[in-house]
Amino acid sequence: MAKRPKVYGLLAEYETPGELYKACEKVRDAGYGAWDAHTPFPVHGLEKAMGLRSSVVPWIVCVMGFSGAGLGFLLQWWTSAVDYPLIISAKPYNSYQAFVPVIFELGILLGSFGAVFGMFGLNRLPTLYHSLFNSDRFSRVTDDRFFISIEARDPKYDPERTRELLESTGALHVEEVED
Repeated sequence: MAKRPKVYGLLAEYETPGELYKACEKVRDAGYGAWDAHTPFPVHGLEKAMGLRSSVVPWIVCVMGFSGAGLGFLLQWWTSAVDYPLIISAKPYNSYQAFVPVIFELGILLGSFGAVFGMFGLNRLPTLYHSLFNSDRFSRVTDDRFFISIEARDPKYDPERTRELLESTGALHVEEVED
């Protein structure tokens, strides 16, 4: 007996960004959680239509930036006041004014690391394989088509009802994608 391949979900194709926007609102209002929109270029306001919350990347950058600045100050204070104290021109050991360039640079360095690696981590990159690449139609997402994919792992996913929902949004084509 042949084993049926595991299903990733459903993929719906749209011709214009406006159609995709309206379809995203309907899918969001239907209560789906494991779904995404795929476009060849950024569509303004699509994140609101999808009901996405704000990104946490700015908070990661802030924490990493202040951590870098704090580590820069701590490193310089320890080396100049504890490990190898020198009195130069009657300056105190903890002369923070001389520490500012290193504090600034380490804050920027760790903040930028937080931005890059935080974005990679939150976006689960690099993704070397994705089930949507099994669809021949999906190759047009980099050219002129717009897509919505609803994953089978979503608790509300039902093959028939989900297909009906996507067809009611005006999709040109709805197909089941194998994992």
